[in-house]
Amino acid sequence: MANGWAPDGAVQDQIDDTINDAVQRARTMMPVGESAEYCHDCGEDIPERRRQALPGIRTCVACQSKRDATVRSVGINRRGSKDSQLR
Repeated sequence: MANGWAPDGAVQDQIDDTINDAVQRARTMMPVGESAEYCHDCGEDIPERRRQALPGIRTCVACQSKRDATVRSVGINRRGSKDSQLR
């Protein structure tokens, strides 16, 4: 398939890079260290099974769900922009 000056596989490379960026961003957001016994937001107990499953967790399920709902993607995906392909 002809893509102008783009080499074969350039579209797949853009997709792969976008996925790799998303995975890297998710990994940096994962908690580390010892889990808290009480939620830092509401003060409720964090169940032992949750603390074992997610080392370093600081919030209960309800508070974490609220936090996750407010997370927004930051930045512009320049790889998918036609302008970035022309430069």
